[in-house]
Amino acid sequence: MFSLGQENIPTSPASTKGPVKYGELIVLGCNGSLPNGDKGRRKSRFALCRRNKANGVKPSTVHTSCTPQAAKVRSCLDLTPIKTKISDSRCSSLCHIVCETEPASATTTSYEYCRGVCTRSKHGRFSELFLHHNVVDSESNELVDGSLIDLCGATLLWRTAEGLALTPTVKHLEALRQELNAGRPQCPVGFNTLAFPSLRRKDTLDEKQPWAYMRCGHVHGYHGWGGRREPEVEAECQERECPMCRARGPYVPLWLGCEAGFYVDAEPPTHAFVPCGHVCSEKTTAYWSQIPLPHGTHAFHAACPFCIQPLSGETGAVRLIFQSPLD
Repeated sequence: MFSLGQENIPTSPASTKGPVKYGELIVLGCNGSLPNGDKGRRKSRFALCRRNKANGVKPSTVHTSCTPQAAKVRSCLDLTPIKTKISDSRCSSLCHIVCETEPASATTTSYEYCRGVCTRSKHGRFSELFLHHNVVDSESNELVDGSLIDLCGATLLWRTAEGLALTPTVKHLEALRQELNAGRPQCPVGFNTLAFPSLRRKDTLDEKQPWAYMRCGHVHGYHGWGGRREPEVEAECQERECPMCRARGPYVPLWLGCEAGFYVDAEPPTHAFVPCGHVCSEKTTAYWSQIPLPHGTHAFHAACPFCIQPLSGETGAVRLIFQSPLD
């Protein structure tokens, strides 16, 4: 397993330009890159590609037992369980992914220390994979497009090469951003033009940054109108009253979802997750609002895939209402 760029690479075995890609593993909560940037082996997404030479099961050292006593000692060593110094309050697990060369597919096996690895497909339920690769009857450990792998602290999304071909590229997301800014949305209070920052500055607040009321979806520029009079309460609740419809709710800056692997289509960004304010297509928000993600070791809840913040509200998302320029 090694990392590649976000642009699509050849997926057909007959192609001679570059490696054959099985798919990608994407870390949930990373909006296109790690908070401090992707550096070295620490990345937010990894591509699984077919190697020029297989590195799977290989012949190893053969041990010959000369006496029954030596054979008994060797048998005891083989059956010694894996031990860890991890306390009961924490969990750790390993995930082993096996890729078949023909056809191009992938399966997971796990070596469980505490909770193990969970895989999930679309709106199905999580299923546990146990020590020694055992899988419950009627369950499958084959990864399909949209499967999730829970590693007890980090959740990975598996996208097949075919599935990635249907997602927008970084260039397409940039084109959607420019098209959105070309509409020159305005703040209905200050009448100043709003603009989403570039994908490279996706985490830096800008003076033209669009803000929105998460209860109603009205988009504004930042302003202090309608806030609570108690600053400490306002900072804790972050609720404002929308000057357009008087609805009270979270008032947050809007951020474009930059991780293309989380999208389920290439439609324009018209909706935002509540309450974080990450913006993407309507179908993408509808999809992730129905996905219960692991929270701790026993709970599940729907969360924004771009920041892993739990969703709130009736649907977990809101349709954005932009103010067109008066001229």
